[in-house]
Amino acid sequence: MLVLTRRADEKIVFPSIGVTVHLLRINGSVARIGIDAPPELRVLRKELEDSPLPTSRTTVPSASHELCNRLSKVGLALHLFQRQRDAGQVDEAEVTLTRVFASLAALDRDSVNSLIKGRTSSNQTRAPRALLVEDDSNERELLAGLLGMNGCECATAADGVEALEYLAAHDLPDVVLLDMQMPRCDGPSTVRAIRADARLAELPVFCVSGTSPRDLGVVIGPGGIDAWYPKPLDPRNLWEAICRSVSGSAANN
Repeated sequence: MLVLTRRADEKIVFPSIGVTVHLLRINGSVARIGIDAPPELRVLRKELEDSPLPTSRTTVPSASHELCNRLSKVGLALHLFQRQRDAGQVDEAEVTLTRVFASLAALDRDSVNSLIKGRTSSNQTRAPRALLVEDDSNERELLAGLLGMNGCECATAADGVEALEYLAAHDLPDVVLLDMQMPRCDGPSTVRAIRADARLAELPVFCVSGTSPRDLGVVIGPGGIDAWYPKPLDPRNLWEAICRSVSGSAANN
């Protein structure tokens, strides 16, 4: 037992547990004290020691947050596997691929379908539509697959030429996800073509690239791209940005 003598307005601090005891007032044999403690630390008067625990206020991750985390792990692991394979790191690549299979096995398909139905019915009348422009076929298929699992209708193009042809022949998507370094028609050229076309000028364009737009002379803002998401990509951040963009467009309409 620690025995201390303190005057009114003095404090006793327990730094290891984040507790501070304030001696507020002394009136004869009665001392009035205040206690600051972390929310997870239960502090009670002795007579309430056996009372039931209060309802926990700990924030439980939402189903969508948990799903995005799992999908992000799968996507990053697949990218790592590809890089390791290309570098000739066969053993490391095999370990990474094993992790991919384990992550996929952990996904509950019923939960995924339930989440997608709940999101599309409560937050929007239709699924978001994206055009993914990426010359690397593996990355294109991986990202399109991840977006599809989130409930996004994702069309794909291998370069800017295919992207502009798609935009000319189809209803406009909600967003274009555009790589910068591509053959035939690269990202900067595609952005300029989109902004020069009155029908496409207001179309949201997100850069998804390992190269900085500034290095390529691409503006972030009016007349350029709307946002830049660097590689290695965080699929969760990208998906949230797509949802915000779709919600903003719906609100403006």
